[in-house]
Amino acid sequence: MSTPKTPPTDPSDSAPPATRRAAGGAGNGWASEAVLHNPALGPLGALLLAVIVFAVTTSTFFTVDNLSLVVQQALVVATLGLGQTLIVLTGGIDLANAAIMVLGTMLFARLVIGGTAPGVALVVGFVVCAVLGAVSGGLVTWLSLPPFIVTLGMLTVVLAIGRLYSEGNSYPVTDDVLGVLGKGGYLFGQLKVTHGMTLAVVMFAVAWYALTKTAWGKHVYALGNDPEAARLTGIHVGRTRFSVYLIAGVIYAFAAWQALGRIPNADPNAFQTGNLDSITAVVIGGTSLFGGRGSVLGTVVGALIVAVLRSGLTQAGIDSLYQDVATGVLVIAAVAFDQLARRRSR
Repeated sequence: MSTPKTPPTDPSDSAPPATRRAAGGAGNGWASEAVLHNPALGPLGALLLAVIVFAVTTSTFFTVDNLSLVVQQALVVATLGLGQTLIVLTGGIDLANAAIMVLGTMLFARLVIGGTAPGVALVVGFVVCAVLGAVSGGLVTWLSLPPFIVTLGMLTVVLAIGRLYSEGNSYPVTDDVLGVLGKGGYLFGQLKVTHGMTLAVVMFAVAWYALTKTAWGKHVYALGNDPEAARLTGIHVGRTRFSVYLIAGVIYAFAAWQALGRIPNADPNAFQTGNLDSITAVVIGGTSLFGGRGSVLGTVVGALIVAVLRSGLTQAGIDSLYQDVATGVLVIAAVAFDQLARRRSR
């Protein structure tokens, strides 16, 4: 009696999923793997494509003045997105970031109008924004409350405080110190670079270094990937999470300073969708809403994509409602891509 023959097997069948993907060769494509492991590459490609399309279809988009304006328009959202990125990397979210920023602008402006030295007003505003970030972080960390609920409540509270403090009024900003991030600057070739842009580059560079080159950054990513596993490896999970919210509060104060340089008027009703815009920049930039995956470079690219779309579509004569549709589609696509990346990494 003959023994049945078994079909030959591929040695890669018993290999781990990552090995099997690598063995797939050109069928899966090294490019797709590179994008999956570097979330900022996809958004960067989308940004370049959008710039090319608008440069070809409009006569005014690809000019030095307009490109400088696009960057300036993305500046505040990108800075808010930087703080948001740190929090999202831990698996949280901050719905109150724009409200904290607006309160910061009110503190800066009203204190100076009341006779307080600009330097002192800046210090007070930075301390208040940091404390508000710390309060959210404390509630999430030590009471184990969901970040969504905590920051939603903080959003309501801070909005009310801002309107009570401002008495419903807006305050013009004429002080040179408060407006220096928008008024001052220099030329880089023919491109106008404001002090606010320079500050943003420095902040993002520091954040990139902290996240990629320090133990604190590794702890942030580990916390976002698996809090329990991070705790078992000796990471102080509570202290790391709290520090992220505290640092984010300081970043929101910088965004407030940038906002006064961009629009020299402190208005309690400004940036009403700033929190959603920052989340949009973070998600489009490739940072996972589930935590543990993403980069600050991606957030910069995400903020620029939104600004480029709005500028380009406006110059092309497209209704602003369609701009919102395009942005919403990008957000959904980014989240769907993140889900695909997570499934392929298992």
